[in-house]
Amino acid sequence: MVDRKNPLPVSHQCKLLELPRSTFYHVPKPVSEEELELMAQIDRCHLKYPFYGSRRIRDWLEEQGHKVNRKRVQRLMRTMGLVALYPKRNLSLPDQAYKVYPYLLKGLVINRPNQVWLLTSFTFRWPEASCIW
Repeated sequence: MVDRKNPLPVSHQCKLLELPRSTFYHVPKPVSEEELELMAQIDRCHLKYPFYGSRRIRDWLEEQGHKVNRKRVQRLMRTMGLVALYPKRNLSLPDQAYKVYPYLLKGLVINRPNQVWLLTSFTFRWPEASCIW
């Protein structure tokens, strides 16, 4: 990768690798003890209440005596791979309220013009106008 001992300057090496120069100088921060303790508390809460999201976990943490921001809880949950469980919509079941209309042309032989008519209605929505039918 990028090497300081190389005769080519760091900026040119980064440009050749298509990396920003800040990537070379970036030193990741170690995770603090407070952060690890907070992650352990979040994990405990998630095991006890798997349906809690970041807001309710933040409230739970405040009850435990931790003053923490919701966005921080959200970030820690994302790094830990925790997602709240919630009921999903069941799209495989047909809607019971939907009325199925019978097909009236079934078995009818159409052999002359104007014997059967079809009416279709479309609604076009334009941003500047209200509606056009």
